[in-house]
Amino acid sequence: VTTNEFKDINDPKKFACYSGVAPFTDESGRVVKKARVSHMANKKVKTLLHLAAIVAIQHNSDLKRFYERKVEQQKKNKMSVINAVRNKLILRIFACVNQNRPYEKNYQTSIA
Repeated sequence: VTTNEFKDINDPKKFACYSGVAPFTDESGRVVKKARVSHMANKKVKTLLHLAAIVAIQHNSDLKRFYERKVEQQKKNKMSVINAVRNKLILRIFACVNQNRPYEKNYQTSIA
């Protein structure tokens, strides 16, 4: 609905920015601050993506391993890892829609 059937926003990076998932760095001269997400986002979409990410972490083995690896081994902040999972979900959704095929867990690209 938000993307008008993926006609208005057809790039996953643009949609990630629109939904407040894409991190932005704050730089000025020599000062480089850590990346933060924009607060000027579509809050409804961001909420839905957050809930989808939580459910995906609980029920999808690949994303669960990704989450645990980032939090436990690399000592990343839990919310930043959930944000990364949100971004992964956006990329997967757009890949399925753009290629007009369902999600395949063991997808391998064909080398031509």
